[in-house]
Formats: sequence, C-alpha cells, structure tokens
Amino acid sequence: MKPITLSLMLLMSTVAGAQNADNPFFRPSALPYEAPDFNAIRVEHFIPAFEAGMAEQLREIDLIAKQAAAPTFENTIVAMEKTGAVLGRAQRVFGNLTGSHTNPELQKIQVEMSPRFAAHSDNIYLNPVLFARVRELHEKREQLGLNEEQAELLRSYHQRFTRAGALLTEAQKDRIRAINAESSALTTQFANNLLALNRERAVRVETAGELDGLTPAQIAAAAKLAADRGHSGTFMLSITNTTRQPVLTQLTNRALRQRVWEASAYRGLGRNGGIDNQELVLKLVRLRAERARLMGYDNWAAFALETSMAKTPEAATAMLRDLVTPVLTNSKREADAIREMMRREGQTHALEAWDWEYYAEKVRAALYDLDDAEVRPYFELNRVLHDGVFHTMNRLFGVSFKKRTDIPVYHPDVEVYEVFNEDGSAIGLFYADYFARDSKRGGAWMSSFVTQSELLNQLPVVVNVMNIPKPVEGEPALISFDHVSTMFHEMGHGVHGMFSKVVYPSLSGTAVSRDYVEFPSTFQEDWAIHPEVLANYARHYRTGEMMPKELLDRLIAANSFNQGFDTQEYVSASLLDLEWHTLTPESIPTDMAAFEQAALVKHGMDVSYIPPRYKSAYFAHIFSGGYSASYYAYIWSEVLAADAFAYMQTRGGLTRENGAHLRRTVLQKGGTRDTMQQYRDFRGQDPTVDALLRRRGLNPETGN
Repeated sequence: MKPITLSLMLLMSTVAGAQNADNPFFRPSALPYEAPDFNAIRVEHFIPAFEAGMAEQLREIDLIAKQAAAPTFENTIVAMEKTGAVLGRAQRVFGNLTGSHTNPELQKIQVEMSPRFAAHSDNIYLNPVLFARVRELHEKREQLGLNEEQAELLRSYHQRFTRAGALLTEAQKDRIRAINAESSALTTQFANNLLALNRERAVRVETAGELDGLTPAQIAAAAKLAADRGHSGTFMLSITNTTRQPVLTQLTNRALRQRVWEASAYRGLGRNGGIDNQELVLKLVRLRAERARLMGYDNWAAFALETSMAKTPEAATAMLRDLVTPVLTNSKREADAIREMMRREGQTHALEAWDWEYYAEKVRAALYDLDDAEVRPYFELNRVLHDGVFHTMNRLFGVSFKKRTDIPVYHPDVEVYEVFNEDGSAIGLFYADYFARDSKRGGAWMSSFVTQSELLNQLPVVVNVMNIPKPVEGEPALISFDHVSTMFHEMGHGVHGMFSKVVYPSLSGTAVSRDYVEFPSTFQEDWAIHPEVLANYARHYRTGEMMPKELLDRLIAANSFNQGFDTQEYVSASLLDLEWHTLTPESIPTDMAAFEQAALVKHGMDVSYIPPRYKSAYFAHIFSGGYSASYYAYIWSEVLAADAFAYMQTRGGLTRENGAHLRRTVLQKGGTRDTMQQYRDFRGQDPTVDALLRRRGLNPETGN
C-alpha cells in the first residue's frame, strides 16, 4: 500500500470531521479518567475513527519529519509520543471488544482493518525522512543530557524503526509491507476461526444420565447452553481454549470423556467439513521465516527474542530442556499412581489422555482426602474478588477498590471499580469481566482502555477478562481453585498497568518484554494460598463460615499435585512454538500434524496421554496473539516470580513495606529501565531456579 499524500490526508480529515461530529472517538471522553463511553459508542463509529485517526497521525508524522528545525529529543521523539490520539482511543476499545464481546460486524471490520493497520504502521516506521531524524539523535545520544527514561525512549524508538526495516532497501521494504499486510490478515482470520471453533466443537449430549459426575448447577448450565443454541431438551458442553477440558475431572462416562477430549484436541483440522486452520499455520510460519531472513536473522525466533530477557532461541530452548528430565520423572510417577487407581477400580484399558484428569482427581482425593465439590462452596466469585484479591492488594499496597455503577460498560456482566491509594489519591479505573460467553475468545487477559502517562496527563483504565462459566440465574458463582489463581494472576497484570508512574505513554505499564511481563502477574498467584489470605476469602457461600483448617491444610498440600502433568503439557507447547519459529524459509513443512509430532519426539515429549497444552491448530498465543516464539515466557517469568515470592517471605511476607518496595522497583517502572536491572533492584541479585522447582514440586535430583 502506497503512503497517503498530505493533501489527501487533510481532505479525509476534513470530511470525516464534518460527517462524524457525534463520533465519541474524535475527542477525549468526558467520563472520569477518559473511560470509554459505551453508551455512545456504536459499531459504525469505528471505521470513520480509524480512517480519520490514521490520516491525522500521518499528518502529524509528516510535520515532524519535514520540519526545518534540526532534530531534538522534544521536537522528534516527544512529538511522536503525542501523535495518534483519535486512532489510539478507537483501537484500544476495538481491540478489547473483538476479544471480549465481538459480533459479526466487529469481525468484518477486523478483517478489513487489520492489514490497513499494518500498512499504517509501516508508513510511519519505514518513513526514511523521519528515521533520519531518529537516527541522528540516537548517534549523538550521549551528548543530549537525557535522563534514564528519556534515554530508554530514544533507544526504543530507534529499535522500533530498525526492526521495522528502516535500514532495508526500497525493494526489501516493499516486501516487508506485503508480508506485514498478509500476516495481519491471517492472524485475524485465525483468531476469528478459534471463536467459531468453540461453537463448532461444543459437544451435544442427549440425556442427563450421560453427564453423571457433574453438579446439578453444571447440568442446568449445559441444558441452557443447548437451548440457547437451538437444541432444547438436550445438553451441550462448551470447549475451552486449552487441550485439557475442566469437565474431564468429573465425567464418569468414559465414552463422553473421549468425545470431549477429541473435540478439543482435533479442532481446527477440518474434520467432517469443519474449520481448517492448517494452511493458515503454514502460511504464517512461512511469512515469519521470510521476514526474519529479510531482516538478516536466521529465523523468526532469533528476530523475535532479540529484545527479550532470553535474547536467543537457544537460551529459551536450553531453559526448557533443563526441565525435561525432572518433569518426565514426575509425570511418570504420576502416571503410575493413576494406573494403580484405575486397577483398583477394575479398569483394564490403557491410560489415555481423556482418562488422566478423571483419575488424577481420584488420586488427589485419596492422597489429600480432597474433593473439588467439597472445596468449591468456599470459593464464591465475589468473595474471592473482594475478600481475596482486593484484600491482598490492600494489605500489600494500601489500595482500595470502590464500585462505580455510573460508568457505562460494554456488557452487563462487567463491573467497574475506582482505585485509590491509601492517602485517598486516585489511581484509575479497574473493569472486571469474568464470565464466559459466546462472544468472548478463550483464556484470560488484561488490557487497557487508557494507559498511564504524565506527558498526556492520563491515569490508567484497565480491564481483567476471564472465562469462568456463568451459573444459571439465581445460583451462586462457585469457582474452581484454578480460576481463583487466575483472578490473582490477572490482577497482577492489572496493578502493573495501574501502578505505572512514567512520563511517556509507549513505556507505560506492561510495555515490557514477553518474558518479563508475566513476572508481576505470576508473582501474585501465590497469595491465593497464603494462609492469611485464604482465611479471609475462603468462606462458605451459605454460612459464611471459614474453611475448616484441616480442609485448608489439605488444599494447600494438594496445590503441587499433578505438577508433572501441568509442567509437561506446558513445556511441550513451548518447545513446539520454538520448533515452528526456528524454521528457515526453505524448511517449512507441508504437513502440520507430522511436524508437530516430530517436534515432540525430538524433545522426548511424545507422550500420548500428556499432549501439549495447545496443539498448533488452536495455539492462539503464537498464531493470533503476541507470543510467537515466546510461549516459553510464562515459565521464564515464573522463575522470577517464584524467586521473588520466596524472597518476600524472608522479609515478612504480606506487609505494606514489601508491597511498597515491589511497587517502587518494578510495578511503577513500565519499560523505562532494563528488566533484569528492575529485578535486581527488587531482589538484590539475579534469580535462581530453586524456588521454581519447589513451587512446582520438581526436585532436580529426585523429581519430588
């Protein structure tokens, strides 16, 4: 796509302004904290805002690039930070809606606009006149008298331009533009396909008897889902984003367990005329390999990880490979225990993937006398949020959450909270969107409607999104402990965004490398089983009675159970990701499934009853999200998180002093300082893997 001329941009801006005076994206929201006005936002506002916003930003960029004055930090770098206000407002709302509450109209816009957004970015970062100014400043950076944050911003901009292809020939730039446009379209299609697959692969069940093992509330929810989809009188089990499915721990009907597992594991393969993602995967991998080659790198992983903590795919792979032996030792021991349980129950069939979670739950119950049905009544969602998550944030950081019912939301299930410091000063807004729905993609995440910036005088507006099954009307939302942990995890991302205290918006909050961004969130997970925190929120939803100490002790003891399985399915997926993204353009396979199988065999992870957490056809993190070549980041960050949490316990644990130290050294910093230096500022030294192995119950010598 050719750059838009200045005269055309001005014309487009004038026309858009005249025709869209009521478009809420054309000016900052009048709501508190510039929160999006969802009462005013309509689908038809997005494309005009995108088009006018891109034209406006290109006009701003053109003025910066062609100004007569010599480049300075203020007239070039800071000036770029101030561009694109209309486009940014619209994109942040649109990006969240397409993940959390989409519809066919939004999806159509997404398909149309994703390659145009890629072209717009290229029009900025492949602008040779603008790059010349940035390059000149970068070359004399030592003489500019910049503070640490300013120096990091300049370095970041120079890196963005060079990694976009600013140093390439014009012919190479043209090919980069074409690759970016096609890749953007393919990732959008992959994301939309996954949402459709959740409906396509849902398992319909004819009779309630087949659902033996589920609670009455779960059966009622399955009946409602079937009725909502036009199959009244039957039942429907939805498919979540990972290979494993939560209901597999409960269903006594082995044939149905197999149906559910296969619906999950074989989605996206075009079976029975269904959605087929295989060609999408191969095209994306081929395009990424070609782009890396153009940029002078051996493969996409080498390019992608250059700016990470790991730095190279070899380092990331080595970390994962170091885990393989203790993980396999543990998972083999767990498999032996499961087979023994199966024998005790008179089962003679081989252990299969759809058996693992069902019998693992029985082993867990036998070892710890713990039944999920016994635990769930103590985890009512609102109590977990208020007396667990919010309580912990208050104890650590002194912050409080006040519900706001006067701020519009994009779905009735969403709640809004205003967040305050201990001294009463405002921090920002927090949106909680926890229940699953057909219009929401799988998984859990945090995003921002407004990012914190002193330059723009903005406070943060963040949202946490999850996929907790919604109970039928009148029933309490009793959630699993996995969902409890995820609520703490996502709040970790939330405070990373909300506590940001930086000048420049592009360095704000979670604007850090993938293998660091999961550190603050994973760190918060362990508070979910901290005795003081558990005692505050783990109360029976009917009586309010505290979870009995002996049950609490069993829950904590059982927390490391099944870690061999959990870690193996994760490591398998991480290695699969790196195998895809260390391919060269000449080595792209023609058979996705065969490549996937060979990758598992290569690393000794080809275990039929422990498949990867994600298979390629539905691996959203790497084919529609931002984690290509970086799925390893979760466990890399967990090394930091486990080490940090263990260190904090040596300093008194859940104290305001500890929280203030973490907030000051990590959570306020955003991308203004080298991430390992941030960690050293907090910890006083580099992390070790010891706490991670203990956290996951993986002793490097014994596997215990």
